[in-house]
Amino acid sequence: MKVLQARPFAFDCTPAQTALVIIDMQRDFIEPGGFGESLGNQVSRLGAIVPACQRVLAAWRARGGMVIHTRESHAPDLSDCPPAKRLRGSPALRIGDVGPMGRILVRGEPGNDIIAALAPLPGEVVIDKPGKGAFYATGLQALLSERGITSLVFMGVTTEVCVQTSMREANDRGYDALLLEDCTESYFSAFKTATLDMITAQGGIVGWVAESTALLAALALEDARAG
Repeated sequence: MKVLQARPFAFDCTPAQTALVIIDMQRDFIEPGGFGESLGNQVSRLGAIVPACQRVLAAWRARGGMVIHTRESHAPDLSDCPPAKRLRGSPALRIGDVGPMGRILVRGEPGNDIIAALAPLPGEVVIDKPGKGAFYATGLQALLSERGITSLVFMGVTTEVCVQTSMREANDRGYDALLLEDCTESYFSAFKTATLDMITAQGGIVGWVAESTALLAALALEDARAG
């Protein structure tokens, strides 16, 4: 299968060897009252990508493809959250503090859940990650190796932080990675634009970027050929 209209050139992948990775679509980042808003951000920007993410997720599930959800989260005692991460700026709330949806970015708290619109189904992988990247201090690479995964399609937030970090980690580990442009977002539009340019620069030094419609069209075409 080829995903056409990708940047900087067509992205080739075999669905059976590709996983859909959904980065940190959590209430703490997406909904009012969470960590994202406590930092002074307009969370509505992130919520706007949810319908496109839903369409991709539904199509991927229909094919039986591997789906991986990540959550940025920490142990209740914050033993995996170093001061270098927690003590930044002057936010209204810090990681571990009690907010409207429970303790911020703490495992098991309501705000740490993935939003209902993209909630994992039984059997789908959920990775709790203490860092920005999906590979750091997690078992993700072992899971991908067990399933014979060689390519990753990314969605989620935020583009310039956890999504980009995860894509760079994937690139260093030998995976081909595609980011769906309309299925990722930043609190700052300029940061998203800059990140997409960085990913695709120099012949795709980090990976590829495409609209979700290109992926959906390629999946539909393959289904038509198979049928």
